[in-house]
Amino acid sequence: MDTELKQAAEKAGELLLKAECKVATAESCTAGLVGMSLGAAANSGDYFTSGFITYTDNAKHKLLGVNKETLAIHTAVSEAVVREMVKGAVTVSGEAVSLAVSGYAGPDGGEDGTPAGTIWFAWHLPNQQVHAEVRRFSGDPETVVREAALFSLQKLTTLLSDTSS
Repeated sequence: MDTELKQAAEKAGELLLKAECKVATAESCTAGLVGMSLGAAANSGDYFTSGFITYTDNAKHKLLGVNKETLAIHTAVSEAVVREMVKGAVTVSGEAVSLAVSGYAGPDGGEDGTPAGTIWFAWHLPNQQVHAEVRRFSGDPETVVREAALFSLQKLTTLLSDTSS
């Protein structure tokens, strides 16, 4: 297990425990790496309950309730879709906190011209706020996936810190 990813998961876990919350993940391009990192962290069963790997549009729709029209209009790699993914993870899991990741790890980008390395993120927080952000990472697909997973956990920690202060 990647030490930096595990440490990022543990930091997020500490804040989830402090907030008495648990997290669910909704992942596309990271294919479960965020969930795996959380699962490898200390005491993860106390703050991580479920992960949804929704690699295809159909999986996003069936498992998380992402609207087919949203996918058709905006594509899977969009703010609109990660916002629906993160809300779907909260709805299905029953947890107060979730995070979603969807992007093009590469080597190719989207048919709409979105470049490889473009990743959209969303986080649903205990106060019902949803934050979304796009990032562009460079490197081979494995590097992009790792960086996206790491960023999603680090930003979750930042957002949880901000809501607890």
